[in-house]
Amino acid sequence: MPPHTYYNMDELTCEREYLARGFMAVAGVDEVGRGPLAGPVVCAAVILPLEEAHRIAGIDDSKKLSPKKREALAEQIKEVARAYSIAEVSETVIDEINILQATRLGMKRAVESLAVPPDFVLTDGNMTLDIAIPQKSIVKGDALVASIGAASILAKVYRDALMAEYAKRYPFYGFERNAGYGTREHIEAIREHGICEIHRKTFITKFWDGKRSVPSANT
Repeated sequence: MPPHTYYNMDELTCEREYLARGFMAVAGVDEVGRGPLAGPVVCAAVILPLEEAHRIAGIDDSKKLSPKKREALAEQIKEVARAYSIAEVSETVIDEINILQATRLGMKRAVESLAVPPDFVLTDGNMTLDIAIPQKSIVKGDALVASIGAASILAKVYRDALMAEYAKRYPFYGFERNAGYGTREHIEAIREHGICEIHRKTFITKFWDGKRSVPSANT
């Protein structure tokens, strides 16, 4: 059987495959924010119900969805999920342990915070977590597996809203538009104004002279 090609997100075929193997609570895990120059990496974990009455149509990789569609799906996911959790890992920790380890930590926290303990964990990409629960990583899982796609949606909606709030405190950078990613506007703002408290110092060495720091607009 070709790997992953049999997965149908809307039918939750991957989750049902693990149910047939005896796993009753399969959690999907994904992250948003590995690449930005500022802000935390956000991870989410979701256990979706398998009953037809609670099936959510339209779940996909969050990057493929419009903001309006993501937000509507996020509300549906929160309403019907057996359990979900969201975990942040700060820019300070990212600088200390690197983004890969910070992402693994965030995913671990999200899994361990689920109100329903999972008995199997599916992660997006090629990510092995430091957990005792059986797990499998699936490349492009956020576009193949409903529970991973649901996690990507929750993480994306949460992080975008968080960065929009940061934009009010640090108005120079356009966080409400770029979510901390390295757009031309953002890089030019760093060069002109310096950095703020939520910048990842290990990510901006090419753009920052190390001398200037912008205080919060609320201080």
